[in-house]
Amino acid sequence: MALGSGSARGWAHIGVINALNKIGIKPDIVCGTSIGALVGGMYVTDHLDTLHQWILTLDKREIIKYLDINLLTGGGFVEGKSIINFFQDHMGDQEIESLRKTFASVATELDTGKEVWIQSGSILESIRASMAIPGIFTPVNKDGIWLVDGGIVNPVPISVCRALGADKVIAVNLNGDIVGKHTRSKQLQSLHPTIAEETLISRFAEKVKGHANHYFPELFEEGETAPGLFEVMASSINIMQDRITRSRMAGDPPDILLSPKLASIGLMDFDKAAESITAGEKAVHQVEHYLLDMINDQ
Repeated sequence: MALGSGSARGWAHIGVINALNKIGIKPDIVCGTSIGALVGGMYVTDHLDTLHQWILTLDKREIIKYLDINLLTGGGFVEGKSIINFFQDHMGDQEIESLRKTFASVATELDTGKEVWIQSGSILESIRASMAIPGIFTPVNKDGIWLVDGGIVNPVPISVCRALGADKVIAVNLNGDIVGKHTRSKQLQSLHPTIAEETLISRFAEKVKGHANHYFPELFEEGETAPGLFEVMASSINIMQDRITRSRMAGDPPDILLSPKLASIGLMDFDKAAESITAGEKAVHQVEHYLLDMINDQ
């Protein structure tokens, strides 16, 4: 199973895994990129149910609490220590080599652009490296090498699954319908300002501005014609991951591709877990007979 990147849309992976388990499909090899590494890591360490229950309690205030802003170290606004410490305290850490299932996370070597497959050591460290979204999360130094988000080079790690011995690969692409999502959302809000809700990205921007003492507030403001900093970042990441995913899958397609409908989920809408999980379950139900045929053919 190849679990793709997509930030908050990644909660859909939980719905996918649960729906697959219900029809008797339990993958032996799990590879993940970014949020896919997080959900995949929780699955192979038998903590997926704990993660599932926790994310259903998240609201915007709770999420902001885990965004440990640090503008002094550079490389990203968020250090990521708070969230990793949470998983360490509540779910523990394991060495990847000790797992019953084969697991790998994908990261990117910052200096060379090389794709890195992390198959040993702390699973939480491997997850943190794979999730280091450029400009948002600070890079991770592993064995003297600076690593950032694997979505830069391999958003849906089908190739990793095959390299590790998979006979059949089920891939989950979270980015199939999200290009232009942020622009469409802004247009919708301009048409319906009375029902537009404050987004987590705007709250995050306000927190960053507070830490910067408002020296450069213009960086975070969205004008009437020009998009704001975080809107540009989110849309750019969406475009990049969509194009890279299409290119990689054209040369190495999975046996089954699941593409949950997640256009309504923003880059940092982690509080929309229930909606994302349901989308993941629906994606499995839509191709259930193909999945069962694939398993029966083995």
